[in-house]
Amino acid sequence: MARRTQAQRKSETRTRLIDAAAELFARKGFHAVSAEAVADAAERTTGALYSHFGGKEGLLLALLEVWKERTAAQLTAEIHQAPESGTHFAAMWAALTRPAEDRGDSWLLLEVELWLHGARDPQVGAPLAQRYAQVRADLGEGLADWAEATGTVLPHPPDETGALVLGVLLGCALQHRLEPGAIPEELVVSGLSGLLGLDVPRGLDVPRGLDVPPKGRKS
Repeated sequence: MARRTQAQRKSETRTRLIDAAAELFARKGFHAVSAEAVADAAERTTGALYSHFGGKEGLLLALLEVWKERTAAQLTAEIHQAPESGTHFAAMWAALTRPAEDRGDSWLLLEVELWLHGARDPQVGAPLAQRYAQVRADLGEGLADWAEATGTVLPHPPDETGALVLGVLLGCALQHRLEPGAIPEELVVSGLSGLLGLDVPRGLDVPRGLDVPPKGRKS
């Protein structure tokens, strides 16, 4: 087997440190985890952590960038796979609530931890706000492209559509994390459909207050 190049070794070290940080920050909180603990969990030296990221803050910023890419990819992966909006919303919801192979169900804990730290520290808050902006943009553009392809009229421009969809998904996910049975998939799908003025998928009961007249299709 050929020896790995220096670039490959650096990339592996960087990935291991980011993955270890994601798990520890989610489980214990950013301030409760030391740089040494992250390095130990990644089976790397503290010197390697400082060499790659300059410290724990730099590691958190790198984690934000990775999280942005993962979140956007998860939420937009299914948009163009089917013509029905309910299929898209159900897939988005599943992406947020099903345990992932690489990090279980810890992503939401990390999401809250990142938000808390960003709200208190402008150095983290600025890139975190950019991350949310990118996710909103990706969601809005993906749904706008779907709407154009299917002859659907969305009641809001893409950036506002992305903000509404992300807000409902994250808000419901927070509640689902504590009491899964209280936030079924059907509620989320019908809620998003009603919010965007789309037909509620067949077979779903519309919760009271969400029974808006369908207005999403072009005549």
